[in-house]
Amino acid sequence: MGLRVTTWNVNGIRNPFGYAPWNQKRSFQAMFDILEADIVIMQEAKIQRKDLTDDMVLVTGWDVFFSLPRDKKGYSGVAIYTRNAKCCPIRAEEGITGVLCPPKSTTRFRDLPEDQQIGGYPREDQLLGIVDEATLDSEGRTVILEFPAFVLIGVYVPATRDDTRTDFRIGFLTALDARIRNLAAMGKQVILAGDLNIIRTDIDTAGCADQLRKEGMTLDDFLSTPSRRLFNQLLFEGQVVGQRDQGREQPVLWDMTRAFHPDRQGMFTCWETKKNARPGNFGSRIDYILCTAGMKDWFEDANIQEGLLGSDHCPVFAVMADRVRHGAENDSHIADLVNPVGMFKEGRRLREWTTRDLLPQSAKLLDEFDRRRTIKDMFAKRPAAPFKPIQQQPATEPGVEFSIDFGKSFYIQVPFTATAPVLSSTPSATPPPLTDFFFSSSSSSSSSPSPTTMSRTPSNATPLPRITRAPPPPPSKRAAPNMTSQSVKKPKTTVVTKDRGKAAPGPSQSSLRGFFKPKTPALDTIDEETLDGEASGEGKGEEEEGGSPARAKAPAAPSQAASSPVKKTSISTSQLDGIGRSPGPGGLPHDALADGKQEMAAAMATAPDEDKVFDPIESKESWSKLLGKKRPAPLCE
Repeated sequence: MGLRVTTWNVNGIRNPFGYAPWNQKRSFQAMFDILEADIVIMQEAKIQRKDLTDDMVLVTGWDVFFSLPRDKKGYSGVAIYTRNAKCCPIRAEEGITGVLCPPKSTTRFRDLPEDQQIGGYPREDQLLGIVDEATLDSEGRTVILEFPAFVLIGVYVPATRDDTRTDFRIGFLTALDARIRNLAAMGKQVILAGDLNIIRTDIDTAGCADQLRKEGMTLDDFLSTPSRRLFNQLLFEGQVVGQRDQGREQPVLWDMTRAFHPDRQGMFTCWETKKNARPGNFGSRIDYILCTAGMKDWFEDANIQEGLLGSDHCPVFAVMADRVRHGAENDSHIADLVNPVGMFKEGRRLREWTTRDLLPQSAKLLDEFDRRRTIKDMFAKRPAAPFKPIQQQPATEPGVEFSIDFGKSFYIQVPFTATAPVLSSTPSATPPPLTDFFFSSSSSSSSSPSPTTMSRTPSNATPLPRITRAPPPPPSKRAAPNMTSQSVKKPKTTVVTKDRGKAAPGPSQSSLRGFFKPKTPALDTIDEETLDGEASGEGKGEEEEGGSPARAKAPAAPSQAASSPVKKTSISTSQLDGIGRSPGPGGLPHDALADGKQEMAAAMATAPDEDKVFDPIESKESWSKLLGKKRPAPLCE
């Protein structure tokens, strides 16, 4: 379905929630889903700014624009809700004359630069001058939104309640007529929607003939009232008695509901609640959706929804087709015409709506609602941004270069004078040359080099010989112990597999012993003790100091496990002095290898632990002695 525009005088913005079906979920989002609308124009909100609440403004998936009365409480008020998934306005204004100012600004709308204003503001010679322009826009009666293809005017025209409001009513209608005609003269398409409080002709009200007879009026007199005459001069096929007024010689708008139902009787949108006139359909049609001639063919349906309760008015809707003819161009998708450039193309969304698309007039940017979200918005899925690799920039000055290999090569190049590193995720076929020195930290149980390498490459350095620690010898296999004839469960051994492309894991928590080991092992003497396996039956290898993973242990005889002494391996630091003190051709100071030498010494000094195999029979008996005793119950004092 295309774009659906709905207008509804709700007679209080919360009033519909007292009726079915709105009282089931009591939320604006559910209301709009029932209406199946993409743009909703509400009249008679009857609130002030201080009455705005989260459920009115922070509607998930919707943006909203309000025009509320400045002084009067519980009076008038217009709101326009737009569905973010279907449309997004590019400009917004409050008021019909352009004398109001945008939020947080002292510049009037009509004084803004041309690229920031909607335009078409009434001139002084087009206004009657009876009522001040600021007064006309002070009652919260007009919200204007501009889309790339048209201008939408949501309006609530003053009603004729007594003679004191006649001047205000005519002054407002005159300004509205001038604004629409000026916009049309600029070449812009216009949609006027809302409660106009005007009965167009006798077919649009119940009992018109009887009422005229009682008042002694003719149909021409009925059509010649000031507001009705002005309205009919604005419409195509409007009934105008006599000559048209100066400046209103040509009609501008089409009545879309009547265009689709030209002879329909009883198509009323408002009923008097005090007389309970709605069940008998004794009402009038005063709610309209009008459009300029260039948009008439865009609509494929328009009607009223008299079955929906919640107010003394009923909703009126009009639906635009999916594809429409816009000017001299070929058929365009409606989504391309009601969203900013670059958001849709041929009906396909190119980018998602974000808060950056909010206009300054949006109620979501009011101080009390800005930077706030609903719970649904917080957990809503955002589309992932497309990955754009950052190209590696060539180093123009000497610096330090690190390379970390996790299946792919990632290089971080930090010049000596740079303030921030340049990251690159582009896989490299050949890593940068290691010129000064090369340090490799390898696991004690694997002969493959570590994936983490560090190199320092000055510009005028000569390569040094690579220094690596020889891989430790594989643990010798021991003969399996002679098992007794009793049925014994095979002890479980842990096999630790290592991938070449993964970094060495840190110390595991297989035993509590790792928490009591010193974090920095001494370089002079490194002790390795074997656990007494009498109370533990896990059969897991002990963790090495320095973060190397535990090795899988082969079974050993119980006698060997019980009598194995504590082994001590002593390595002097002088054995490693030659590594750091041998100067290379590049003249690299030995202090650069200080950190690497300590880690190499700690890793090389770690000798393989004595393997330990626990006798399952002995372990079972020890647990039986511990848990099998019958302990006396405590005595009560």
